[in-house]
Amino acid sequence: MAKIVLGLGASHGPMLVTEARDWGARVPADKANRHPWRGRTWTFDELVTARKDERLERQITSPEWNERHARCQAAIEKLADVFTAAKPDITVIIGNDQMEIFDDRLIPAFSVFCGETITNYEFSEERMASLPVGVGIAIPGYIPRGGAEYAGQPDLARKIAETAMEDEFDIAVMKSLPKPETPHAFGFVYRRIMRDRPTPSVPVLVNTFYPPNQPSVKRCMKFGRTVLRAIQEWQSDARVALVASGGLTHFVIDEEVDRLFLDALQRHDMTKVAELGENVFQDGTSEIKNWIPLAGAMDALGFEPHLIDYVPCYRSEAGSGHAMGFVHWTP
Repeated sequence: MAKIVLGLGASHGPMLVTEARDWGARVPADKANRHPWRGRTWTFDELVTARKDERLERQITSPEWNERHARCQAAIEKLADVFTAAKPDITVIIGNDQMEIFDDRLIPAFSVFCGETITNYEFSEERMASLPVGVGIAIPGYIPRGGAEYAGQPDLARKIAETAMEDEFDIAVMKSLPKPETPHAFGFVYRRIMRDRPTPSVPVLVNTFYPPNQPSVKRCMKFGRTVLRAIQEWQSDARVALVASGGLTHFVIDEEVDRLFLDALQRHDMTKVAELGENVFQDGTSEIKNWIPLAGAMDALGFEPHLIDYVPCYRSEAGSGHAMGFVHWTP
């Protein structure tokens, strides 16, 4: 059977693939939108008022941004080193889609890519011009110049899909991507964790973002055990890495939620995370659910988590920004 040799979790947001001086580019969008935080939605000004005692203006100076950017880059390089040292033959990547593959006509709760080739082509000039302010500068962090094609692993992907159906998960299967680029949750892993030298991979997608069919925390834990069983029962001597891409809290940072989650990883117990309630896991914060199947698999294996760094990267006095987490599990 195949052998899992590594578990790895990493944030993947645009603040990781842009310079610190550009972190404020998304603040106009922050001001225009309503944001989930602590069980309800808030305007930007309401968040500023609610969080005034946190003195978040101290978090958005150039020296703070530069220091936190440097910490994030060092953590990414450490994870990339760990990935290289593990020498996996195949990588199963758990991520989410933000209308990059699907749209509101079809949003599966769980899906797996079973094709031979994963395409990651550059955006057209027209599409680049249509992107929200502050997003276009991040695209090269997910798509290399000239684009790329990556090898899938259809045999393992089919095994995951079959095992999921046996375990009563109704899972969608894709043999090709309907759009020319891969979702940024996966592009980040190929570019930064695999350093543009990717192993064959199986993208597995969880609908964390879009109601009404977002899997619960408990459901995601069970799904992780299913993915683990599929890999272990797959008739191969391959070395497999299991990677989660996304999180932590954003677009409004909540360090209490992040630290509760990271503590739950150390304790091998997601009970308190589930008790937070599904209202917490909305918007970008929902991507924590990409990590939960990984945690379920690692717990079953007895692998211990190693926190490289946790870096809350604020970009406004409202607490908007992206909290970054970097963790790996080894035997």
